[in-house]
Amino acid sequence: MANSKSALKRIQIAERNRLRNKSYKSAVRTLMKKYLQAVEAYSAEPSTDQMTVVQESMSAAYSKIDKAVKCKVFHRNNGARKKARLARVLKEVAVAS
Repeated sequence: MANSKSALKRIQIAERNRLRNKSYKSAVRTLMKKYLQAVEAYSAEPSTDQMTVVQESMSAAYSKIDKAVKCKVFHRNNGARKKARLARVLKEVAVAS
């Protein structure tokens, strides 16, 4: 247990930040999975409706990744790598069809 007021405060701040980071990371993972499912559905049955769903889910995932980078939950290279992976998946599907 902490012996000083400042140490107690640092523990509280660390816990608050941990929970905030956890929510960002969870949201990013969820949006990435939704995007990958949308791309999979598009590759099975390409249509303009499916493509709009893919674009919307990609936009949401990119937005959340950028916000996480801005809040320093992710390093900027980590955010860039995640966005590049998402773009690569769509590019591979587009080239195949």
